[in-house]
Amino acid sequence: MKSFEAVLAAFLFVSSVNADTPANCTYDDISGRWLFMMGPTGGDRSLNCTDPGPLNFYNLTVDLLYPDVAVDVSSGNEGFWTLIYNQGFEVVLNNRKYFAFSKYKTSGKNVTSICSETLPGWSHNVVGTDWACYSGRKLKDSTEKSTVSTRDILLDQPFKNDHGLIKQINSVQSSWTAGAYDEYDLMTWGQMLQKAGGAKTYAPLPKPAPVTEEVAKIADSLPDSFDWRAVDGQSFVPSVRNQGQCGSCYSFSSVGMLEARFRVASNNTFKPVFSPQEIVSCGEYSQGCEGGFPYLIAGKYAEDFGVVEESCYKYEGKDSSCKKTKCKRFYATDYQYVGGYYGACNEPLMRIQLVKNGPMSVSFEVLDDFLQYKGGIYHHTGLGENLGKFNPFHLTNHAVLLVGYGADNTTGEKFWIVENSWGQDWGENGYFRIRRGTDEVSIESIAVESFPIYP
Repeated sequence: MKSFEAVLAAFLFVSSVNADTPANCTYDDISGRWLFMMGPTGGDRSLNCTDPGPLNFYNLTVDLLYPDVAVDVSSGNEGFWTLIYNQGFEVVLNNRKYFAFSKYKTSGKNVTSICSETLPGWSHNVVGTDWACYSGRKLKDSTEKSTVSTRDILLDQPFKNDHGLIKQINSVQSSWTAGAYDEYDLMTWGQMLQKAGGAKTYAPLPKPAPVTEEVAKIADSLPDSFDWRAVDGQSFVPSVRNQGQCGSCYSFSSVGMLEARFRVASNNTFKPVFSPQEIVSCGEYSQGCEGGFPYLIAGKYAEDFGVVEESCYKYEGKDSSCKKTKCKRFYATDYQYVGGYYGACNEPLMRIQLVKNGPMSVSFEVLDDFLQYKGGIYHHTGLGENLGKFNPFHLTNHAVLLVGYGADNTTGEKFWIVENSWGQDWGENGYFRIRRGTDEVSIESIAVESFPIYP
């Protein structure tokens, strides 16, 4: 049987038009001088920027300097910006926020990323009371990338547990145990791909940032192990849930972080359970069951629109039209990538922010051996892998909830403790441990945090 990675290679070596957006833009593509063309201000958060009409209310010229400084060219005022994986970017400048996805166009299986332009996006003042639509165009440089989508290959073919691979995994290492899951034999390759978060377009993934002396000193003062499931006899971690075959891991990871941080902030006197489905069905900053990114959900969506409780909007595990509700909304603020911007994360910073502020959303690359994980400290074995020629490109296609860290009492092997969204019968009662300190499958490259505020 072909390995999961071999099949992924067949239809993911190029951009897929069936997950997130097909845009594939890097810091080099985006950095530079931009013209933001604004629509009328004065709108509220219900503003529809999908088809905004003329964007000629006023123009703003902005320099986006690598890695995170934005400058208003006319006034010299400085602000902040960050890339959001390869999908778009957010700018905070002159007490306003600007977010848009990078532009792309499709023609059959041909996909062109137009990194020097954005799709219509959203702008609002930092308190969220004055909204406008806008679009961006990079001045001087024009960046287009053409790819071919072959996403339909093998998606409808049945997936089967690879018992030969399982036997190999267990024979070559002793850190973790692989095994079969009966439900896999009832699924297709496409369903497994959705379960793993959905296909992602390839982009150079930033490596963990260098560790400063100050950060190293703070990290050295932390306990050798920490677990938010057992702090002073209490658990601050929400229950394990099951996303099913919808590529909604980003939504589960995001609401899980918000739930946990509300618990931490209230010392467990407030234990909300938020709705992933409302985000899947209603969130304009993501693509429903086709994927999304926690920075845009646990952070930006939660700040701009708020999240509702599960009792208000039940999980369906599929794309559906947005239902209007009058339910109470809960918000977050001060969202950011760990380290401040995309690409500034590293293992000591993750431990510091985890212990200080609570569980947080992380992303990592799902390779075929991980699908067979049953227990232990996971590391990628290399078995079944067929992606060597694509380095340094990664998938980063699954978002989960980081809740703790530790080390094995016998071997000393360091690990992270992570809550998955594949149900309590998967892994270690819904959790997995993964090797720490080596950026295993890119888990130390991207982490997101956000801070709760009440309704």
